[in-house]
Order: sequence, then C-alpha cells, then structure tokens
Amino acid sequence: MASKLIVIEGLDGGGKTTQLELLKKDYPDFRFITFPNYSSPSGQIVSNYLSGVYNEKDNSVSAYTASSFYAIDRYTSFKTDWEKDYKEGRTIISARYVSSNAIYQMTKLPSEKWAEYMDWLFDIEYNKFSIPRPTSTIFLDMPVEVSRKLLLKRYNGDVEKLDAHESDLDFMNACRKAALYVAEKENWHIISCAENGLPKPIEAIHEMIKEAIEKLLG
Repeated sequence: MASKLIVIEGLDGGGKTTQLELLKKDYPDFRFITFPNYSSPSGQIVSNYLSGVYNEKDNSVSAYTASSFYAIDRYTSFKTDWEKDYKEGRTIISARYVSSNAIYQMTKLPSEKWAEYMDWLFDIEYNKFSIPRPTSTIFLDMPVEVSRKLLLKRYNGDVEKLDAHESDLDFMNACRKAALYVAEKENWHIISCAENGLPKPIEAIHEMIKEAIEKLLG
C-alpha cells in the first residue's frame, strides 16, 4: 500500500489538537505526529524562538531563520521517529507540517515575495531535507476573532500565556490571509470551522475531517 501523509493544518486555537485526539479513536492503526516537537533538542530551538530569545527584529531575516528552525525539527522527527512507519506504508496524520512555515513565516515578507519564499521553503524541506510531501493538507479555517476566544479559554483568560504569535492579532490575521493564499496554490482541502461568529460543533467539524480522510483513502 502506498504511503499516505495527511496534514491537519490551521491557525492557533483552531481545534487541531482536539480533532487529532478524536481521529486517534477512529483510526487506531494510523501513526499520529505533531509539530513542533518541543520535547526534542531541535524543538528547544523553536521554543527559544517563540519566547523571543533571538530577538530578531528584521522580518526579512526572521522569515528564513525561523523557517530553518522548524524545518530542522521536522527533519529530526522524520529521521529518528516515523520514517520507518512511513516507508512501511503506514498512514501518517500530522498536526502541522511544512505548511505551518508557509503560513506563519511568509507573512513577514511583502506579498510580492511570497511565491519566491514558497519555492525556497518547499525546495529546502522536500528536496534538500527529503522529508515526505503530504498526500493532502486539510486546513481548519477558523476566523481569528473566534480562535482568539478559544485560545483565551484554553489559558483561563491569561493573556500572558499566549506565545509571540498568538498574542499578535494583526499577525494572526495576516497568517489567515497567507494560509488561504497557500491553500489555493497547493490545492488544500478547506474546512470552514465557524458560522455567524461562533465555532461550529466539534463533532460536526470532526465528521467533515473524517469524510475528507475517507475520500483520500479511497
């Protein structure tokens, strides 16, 4: 059986973690992974970046340096953890992947540089690092104003617990714009997760994700 890598993507607070846990019950034979892997040495570099340790103010530099941190984390995870499962034909479902770099880092560049950045990113990760290309990416599209409320609920209203990305609403809105741009270019499967300013029921979103997965599995 040909290997399949299905990515569940979305902005912070969009419900990826919740949906991944539900999918684990539906597909016990699948392998589930998530990024970044904060428990790994490479994940610590990502943690340092998110906490502002590097204090990189030049967005044109930060877009590429930060992308490299996340790319190394994915490469490390693949080579030390799930490469064997993938090569043996096991279906892999990943919460976040290369798509997250495209969403979060591309926004630091002017829009006329987005296509150039995407070419660089996909070449580095898929060609130079040789990690698998996804069979499909499912994007959970949750408007920023809705996901912000869900994030604050997760943190019991403590704004201080938001990371460098989560705390910047303008940045998050830019990320959603970038996500929809990449989704069109890369033919992602988009699932609308909100209606009338409120999140759709978790189970309803779950059923839409399952339907998309079953279609991919044939």
